[in-house]
Amino acid sequence: MTFVGFISRCAPGRIQSVERLQGAAQGEKEKMNTLMLQLLVKIQTLTAREEGQDLVEYALVVALVAFGATAALKTLGSGLNSAFTNISSTLASSLT
Repeated sequence: MTFVGFISRCAPGRIQSVERLQGAAQGEKEKMNTLMLQLLVKIQTLTAREEGQDLVEYALVVALVAFGATAALKTLGSGLNSAFTNISSTLASSLT
């Protein structure tokens, strides 16, 4: 007598339960494979598209312009500060 035969005689419902579990595990495995393949296809689609690259390029250009504007305004601000200081001192000296 084999082990499966022995188990089926002792507990026939358990063999069916084990077979159902194995079938469910196989179904879950196929479902997981399908999900992984779908994920792989989506990743390949995203890497093949070029619209995202354009977006990154525009973001880099905007960052470069913002950096340049910040540097220019810092220089312009110190220049304006000295100009207004000169105007203020000239007005103060002319009023006295």
